[in-house]
Amino acid sequence: MLKKIPAIIELLATLSGALAVSGFAPYNFWPAPILSLTVLFLLWQRAGNAKGAVEIGFLWGMGFFVSGISWINISLHDFGGMPLLLSIISILLFGALLSCFPALVGYFIFKFHHSPHIRWLLITPSLWTLSEWIKSFFLTGFPWLSLGYSQTPNGILSSWTPVFGVFGTSFLIVAVAGLLLLLTKSQKNFRTTALYLFLLICLSSVSFFLKRINWTHPIGDTVSVSLLQGNFPQDKKFDDNMIQLALERYLTMVNNSHSQLIILPESAFPVFRQELPEYVTDDLTNLGRTQNSDILVGIFAEPEPHQYYNSVFSFGHSPSQIYHKVHLVPFGEFIPLSPILKPLINSVLKIPLDDQQSGSLPQPPMRVAGQQVAVDICYEDVFGDQIVKSLPQATILANLTNDAWFGKSIGPEQHLQMAQTRSLETGRPMLRATNTGVTAIIDATGHIINRAPREEIFVLNGEIHGYQGNTPFDIFGNSAIVSLCIIILILTKYRRRVR
Repeated sequence: MLKKIPAIIELLATLSGALAVSGFAPYNFWPAPILSLTVLFLLWQRAGNAKGAVEIGFLWGMGFFVSGISWINISLHDFGGMPLLLSIISILLFGALLSCFPALVGYFIFKFHHSPHIRWLLITPSLWTLSEWIKSFFLTGFPWLSLGYSQTPNGILSSWTPVFGVFGTSFLIVAVAGLLLLLTKSQKNFRTTALYLFLLICLSSVSFFLKRINWTHPIGDTVSVSLLQGNFPQDKKFDDNMIQLALERYLTMVNNSHSQLIILPESAFPVFRQELPEYVTDDLTNLGRTQNSDILVGIFAEPEPHQYYNSVFSFGHSPSQIYHKVHLVPFGEFIPLSPILKPLINSVLKIPLDDQQSGSLPQPPMRVAGQQVAVDICYEDVFGDQIVKSLPQATILANLTNDAWFGKSIGPEQHLQMAQTRSLETGRPMLRATNTGVTAIIDATGHIINRAPREEIFVLNGEIHGYQGNTPFDIFGNSAIVSLCIIILILTKYRRRVR
């Protein structure tokens, strides 16, 4: 009969998972996930078998994911109208689903019977990285809280992100935690301890060396930009009186901006493009032509009856262009298995436009303000593989979003950190225009040049260069690190069988 995991170990697993959240924005204590994983690995060693490792991994995941995504309650309960108890249950169930990934890592670790250094330095990082990668597309994907984000922009391992992407950085975080675990077990063996310390020093040295490499380079003159933050409360954004206020407020802000590129947030005008008053279109177009500028505006589109798109339209000096959102939010912009689930979901959630259409790929960057701007909407910027599809043509990235759904929580700060990671991966600056925050100008290394205060009406002005060139991640995407992990697992499994 299998021995039950002691309650103290269950508690430590859950608490160490919660500790890892402090490594992400807005706390930015980047060593936290490394320390948290070291504790997890110590507990896994105490598990003794695969079943115990599954339980410990699951509890670690519950501490990590539930505390890290608790802000979803604001969109479900405060704005979606879901009863509080049902909202809490939904978050716990979602956290439980996500926790299955570290639980499975714990299970498979015990299926690879290798020496400790192979298990913790190669097998565990490979399994964890593959689990994060699968999580990024499983059931449409939720790559939130992938460990690699915690290193952006100043973590010691952040310099690896342009090489292998965020999942490659996760691999190294897990490997460093494995090294720390091995160090705790090798204190009586000087040569082994020295070897592990040498590996840490080598990894740190290469990380510092990589920080000195400029994978991409600026081109041409600087471009003046204005990012407009209208600050409309989410619960009133689609009220009839708010629609007129949004049109007037943003038109005033645009007219007071004199930049070459002006960007408004997602659904800045909460109407369909076909319903946009003619005077608004004329004002935007004439202003752009008069001052030689281009204006990007988030608007819904309905090109055919009952065919809805979350879109970005350009107005002004350059020819008019359109981007349709590709990666939609499940249960926010569409309902999976709609014939079955839609009546149930609509009975507990108030979701405007829950049957949107997905745009197709590829959609070329917008040629505006003398640049090629790769546009994405809302949480599309958490999918690195989608962003690189616009490269190497794109010189600037632009994200139009509305994180008002998450109020004053840490959610928008986590989202900003993920946008910073896209800049770090691609070597391109990111312009981020939001409704209530966090509006920001991000440089090509993932650092914030300037940001607007949250929940204020604000115009964020600045100047940036467009960038050309390729990071290794631009060329290979996630395929490099995923292939490496698969090869490691195949070779270690094969080597064990041969022996």
